[in-house]
Amino acid sequence: MCKIEVKIGWSGNNYSCVSDDKALNGMIVVTNKTIEGLKKDFQNSLQFHIDGCLQCGDTLPEWLVSGEYELEYILEVSALLHSLDGILTRSAIARVSGINERQIGHYAAGISVPRLVQRNKIINAIHSISNELAAVV
Repeated sequence: MCKIEVKIGWSGNNYSCVSDDKALNGMIVVTNKTIEGLKKDFQNSLQFHIDGCLQCGDTLPEWLVSGEYELEYILEVSALLHSLDGILTRSAIARVSGINERQIGHYAAGISVPRLVQRNKIINAIHSISNELAAVV
């Protein structure tokens, strides 16, 4: 089964996602207030795009037309941090990851994009905190 990569980020006051997979014969961009809503809207937009391409006589791969694909959602750090708002503080993530809290805020706002090493530190910190919480009896 083929995969279509969809990157989810944070843009202003909404989550946003984009896929420009070559098989799509174009680009699909969607925004929504929630990640769940974003995924649903993306699926609807993708089907609308496929239907439109077929009506225009464009050639698309059979696996795309028949729906034999999997959507692979990848959260950028900005979206990941916003998805944890109200659940986990950025201060806690900063403390455990060793990354300055102000820098974490810049990543969340999309002012800067973390290098892979920094992204991994953030993800490892989130996992570490969740493991500590899970261990509480």
